[in-house]
Amino acid sequence: MISQTAPDGIKRITVYASSSNALADSYYDAASRLGSVLGRAGVDIVYGGGGVGLMRDMADHALSEGAHVHGVIPDFLNTVEHGHKSLSRLEVVNDMRERKRRMLIDSDAVVSLPGGSGTFEELFEVLTLKRLGDFLGPIVLVNTRGYFDRFVGFLQHSVSERFMSERHLDMWSVVDQPEEVFEGMRSARKWSAEARKFAAVRKNHD
Repeated sequence: MISQTAPDGIKRITVYASSSNALADSYYDAASRLGSVLGRAGVDIVYGGGGVGLMRDMADHALSEGAHVHGVIPDFLNTVEHGHKSLSRLEVVNDMRERKRRMLIDSDAVVSLPGGSGTFEELFEVLTLKRLGDFLGPIVLVNTRGYFDRFVGFLQHSVSERFMSERHLDMWSVVDQPEEVFEGMRSARKWSAEARKFAAVRKNHD
């Protein structure tokens, strides 16, 4: 049976997700289920603060389970992503850089739902921070409809071409269903600031 209890030490989770309202129903279903799973586990959630798309459905279902949901949104995006009005806290910041930084402060783990260029930007940033030993928590991709298959394939190609090390393949976990996110965290390789020592790929070394 899949555990719906957060792993020890996981108290605050950052969620990346799309703001699109034009997706297949299965994406919204997965976002809603993720919100319910995280909410029932009693973890705090921080996300991009949007009131549309996958962001909205995840937040709404987490809130319905009594979760503390903290949104972080740049002021200019309030007219695009429509800052969610019912959050535990909606923090309005100056720009995207500050948003990404604020979303990771004190975060113990990252979970990403499918998304577009903004979600990819967030994912590549946190993966880079993990590669450098600045973010040490698990990163879990919820692979609804196989969405992240090509993303992971691209990263694997980076390893095969020696832009990344084999060890960097342990920086993330992939799960098919939102109910598996905590198992994805438990199975993640332990990471430390020592990762900085193999951040660069060198000839004849990993």
